[in-house]
Amino acid sequence: MKILKRHLLMGLLVGLSTGILGALFGLTDLGTTFERNVGLPWLFKIRGPIAPPADVIVVSIDGRTGDQLGLPSLPRDWPRSIHAQLVDELTRRGASAIVFDMQFDKPKNRRDDDTFIQAVERSDRVTLIELVTGKRQPLTDASGRVTGTVWIENLIKPLPALADAAKGLATFPLPKIDASVYEFWVFKESVGDAPTLPAAALQVHALQAYPEWLALLRQLQFPDMDSLPPSIDKIGKAEKVRDLMHRFRSAFENDPELATRLSTLIEQSPNNAGRRQLLQGLRGLYGGNPHRILNFYGPPGTIQTLPFQAVLRPDAAATAQQPDLHGKTVFVGFSDLYDPGHPDRFYTVFTSDDGIDLSGVEIAATAFGNLLTDRSIQPVSNVQGMTLLVGFSLLIGSLAYFLPAMLGVPLAIALAAAYGAIAQWLFNNGDHWLPLATPLLLQFPLALFLGLIAQYLLERRRGQRISKALGYYVPESVARDLSENRSDPNAFNKVMHGTCLATDMSGFSTISEQLPPDRLAIFLNDYFDTLAQALKRHHVSVTEFRADAIMCAWTSEQPNVAVRMQPILAALDAAEAIDTFRLRHTLLKASLRVGMANGEFYVGNAGGGGHFVYSIVGDTANTASRIEGLNKHVGTRILATQPVIEGLDGLLLRPLGAFQFVGKTEGIPIVEIMAATTRASDSQMRLAAQFAAALALFQSTQWADAAAAFEAIQNEFPDDGPTRFYRTRCQLYLDGTASPDDPRVIRMDAK
Repeated sequence: MKILKRHLLMGLLVGLSTGILGALFGLTDLGTTFERNVGLPWLFKIRGPIAPPADVIVVSIDGRTGDQLGLPSLPRDWPRSIHAQLVDELTRRGASAIVFDMQFDKPKNRRDDDTFIQAVERSDRVTLIELVTGKRQPLTDASGRVTGTVWIENLIKPLPALADAAKGLATFPLPKIDASVYEFWVFKESVGDAPTLPAAALQVHALQAYPEWLALLRQLQFPDMDSLPPSIDKIGKAEKVRDLMHRFRSAFENDPELATRLSTLIEQSPNNAGRRQLLQGLRGLYGGNPHRILNFYGPPGTIQTLPFQAVLRPDAAATAQQPDLHGKTVFVGFSDLYDPGHPDRFYTVFTSDDGIDLSGVEIAATAFGNLLTDRSIQPVSNVQGMTLLVGFSLLIGSLAYFLPAMLGVPLAIALAAAYGAIAQWLFNNGDHWLPLATPLLLQFPLALFLGLIAQYLLERRRGQRISKALGYYVPESVARDLSENRSDPNAFNKVMHGTCLATDMSGFSTISEQLPPDRLAIFLNDYFDTLAQALKRHHVSVTEFRADAIMCAWTSEQPNVAVRMQPILAALDAAEAIDTFRLRHTLLKASLRVGMANGEFYVGNAGGGGHFVYSIVGDTANTASRIEGLNKHVGTRILATQPVIEGLDGLLLRPLGAFQFVGKTEGIPIVEIMAATTRASDSQMRLAAQFAAALALFQSTQWADAAAAFEAIQNEFPDDGPTRFYRTRCQLYLDGTASPDDPRVIRMDAK
């Protein structure tokens, strides 16, 4: 009996310890960040895009708008009369609210400003943005001594006449966390509970239901009912609308039950479904949390987007395809669905693979849609979260401890999968956010580990020996999982994002002819060890030896600048190491040649018949190999595709133009990595600058001038391979021996 009690107590201790640890972790800032950065994106990505409300549309200003309207490329240089035209057109087409996510706080041309002001006045449905500024100010005592500081925020309004003409005024600061956006304010408490842009837009949009709203409030005996504007035409402009919103907000805060009673009345009202949704949106606006989590609808462009120029200058075909704007809220702002470098952009869980982020105006429209449908993401309370985490770990730990591994582990996995499925279902169907990353990625493995450690102590020691042996052939993480968890090898097959690096030994066939097999093996092992040490110093993820070549990869879950820097540093380090190697082995004549490419690729088992190698496969790896081979054609050592070096500092780079490899359909921009800037010589920097000017002449088809420029470079740098390569190309074009299809792309005829 005592042994049974001790056994039961130990099992409960395993479950409770992991549960309490997970619950405490979930209450910390680190735990919150973990769930927000891992669990929430996971839920969004599995759920996928959803249909946004039909009542919201974005009118976008993109990189083509200025050109197509005959205006400057930057919107700040446009005459404001163009915005007046847009307001008039949207008003004519029946938009219920027009929201500008653009600042108009500085006067410009008086006539254009007046034209815009008059259009806003006529429309009587335009909401403009206010800028929030903040600064820290000192606090002093009676003697003038500084006793502390306080953060003060202020609102900068649009032009006074424009602010007076607007129907709504609102700010829209987005709380950025780790360069990402997840949340928005409905009312900004730090500036007097000022309504934000989506909240003000919803109120203006909902004025169409103002009579029904008043009728409901009258049934609820809303305080000071007689002092409310009796009709829409009595509400007035932005300041009056803001005062009205403050009154509604204050009443709902003072009576927490008001929102519940109002919701019941709305559902019982004879209004149609669309009106009821609008009224419920108002109820949620004033009766909900002022700080909400964005329920993203999908990648950029998910909310219906019309180009600014298409609204003002539609052609006949486009006019027939444009949506009906009657009764819809239109958000106007900068949003380019094709340029990852566009301004006013924010990283979100739906940032596209090519780097296109959601624009600020689309996020504002998303927040408006969340308020309109009362469907922002609803996290669980702290008490609910702790209960879930403790209960989950108690079950997992108990199963792992009390049951044999063959039964306990599958049941624990099934329980974890069921929890994940329930969490996903609640997220998909009710917008509820349950803890996901902490229980599945932290507590689940921890509970399993603690539950099984007593049963598998001997197996664990044996697994360590197996892991060490496997580590010679596969990455350490894979070896550890294979030996300790006895996982199916296929479980480690993944499509990863990262950078592939390819290199091989120039002249290997000649060397192999001169050495007997045993000495050749020693030579190769020394060569590979020299390279592997350089790669390992820079945290290579996967290394694959292929005859006399190496293919390796640095991987990450998401595109990562730091991860892309590691293979570059490894290549520079390896090049120096091979130069030292050549002093020991004079048979190796050529320098190291390296090719790098960035993108997605497969990492995992390759083979058949029960025998596999851990390999790197995909177009990215193939491209890296092709680029490595390009070195021998252009006389370089380290080459990479343009995406590998984007956003990296501290490198002396030489763009070599675009190359179309055999079997490829498009040219790939190639860059030579010459050196780290701290170690680059003056002559290298001079060479890079002169080469860039000559290459520009070449790409503009000025063959004679380009040939002269390359010849001048070669006179100073006779051993420079790219100069010699392009000078030869110029001569072929001048002689008529060859004719390029595209002077900006070099088509390679050999690997």
